[in-house]
Amino acid sequence: MGFDEMDVDLIWQDGEFVDWEDAQVHVLTHGLHYGTGVFEGVRCYDTEKGPAIFRWEEHLDRFYQSGDPYDIEIPYEKEELTEATEELIRRQDLQSCYIRPIAFYGYDMLGLNPESCPVETAIAVWPWGAYLGEEALEEGIDVAVSSWRKYASSQMPTNSKTTGTYVNSVLASQEAKANGYTEAIVLNKEGNVAEGPGENVFLVRDGELYTPGLAESNLDGITRRSVITIAEDLGYTVHDGATVSRSELYTADELFFTGTAAELTPIRSVDDNEIGAGTKGPVTDEIQQRFFEIIERRTDEYDDWFRYL
Repeated sequence: MGFDEMDVDLIWQDGEFVDWEDAQVHVLTHGLHYGTGVFEGVRCYDTEKGPAIFRWEEHLDRFYQSGDPYDIEIPYEKEELTEATEELIRRQDLQSCYIRPIAFYGYDMLGLNPESCPVETAIAVWPWGAYLGEEALEEGIDVAVSSWRKYASSQMPTNSKTTGTYVNSVLASQEAKANGYTEAIVLNKEGNVAEGPGENVFLVRDGELYTPGLAESNLDGITRRSVITIAEDLGYTVHDGATVSRSELYTADELFFTGTAAELTPIRSVDDNEIGAGTKGPVTDEIQQRFFEIIERRTDEYDDWFRYL
């Protein structure tokens, strides 16, 4: 679904609510040419207690922290962005939505050093269903290991959600889709599993969970953190600092992706190698059911993960 098909008509931009089509930047914006921006992806869920933003504070903290390596000082307090986001959702009359805050170096000059460029900030919200398809949540998806490697933290900050670095993810995703797969898995420079283009990876073996540690060139995903907590509370052992080789993907009992967009999506094959029985496995199913029970607020537990509108 394109934006023009969605019932949204406002964006918050640098302190103002502006019409969707008027939310524009100059063609010589520094962030457009050099990728000098940071962003977040957050979900607001339609729950039994009304609209609720999932782990907003954690996302907002990461938003500000992502800017630190680039000296991007977001010119608004966290409370201002929170109020703007909540008001934007209310004005759009959305019960559930995807939230995209972004901050980037704007228009002033085009030298590599953006020191004289202003930091511009915007927030958009729109309806967005299952990122990899509704059927994927039940049936799982077919993925391929990408020929593109994830950049190392010695090259660029791997734990900043930076606009320019997502070209790496775009290449991996395009390659996978061109070859008939739903999504990719990206290896790091050592050849071990890093993550998906926009997801973290979990592996199940002998009833225990393994997910690449943050030293493996992956993002500290908020959904990743949540699933680790949920799984441990369900009694599972989670190895959250694991090193996972490519070959371990093929011999896993179960695999799944986590992420704000992907939520918790099973992986049924890697490079045409069937994982387990080629369907959503029992451990994945239990954690996924618990995850959706929580985000739909059919339980009073984990209430501090939500900000209600």
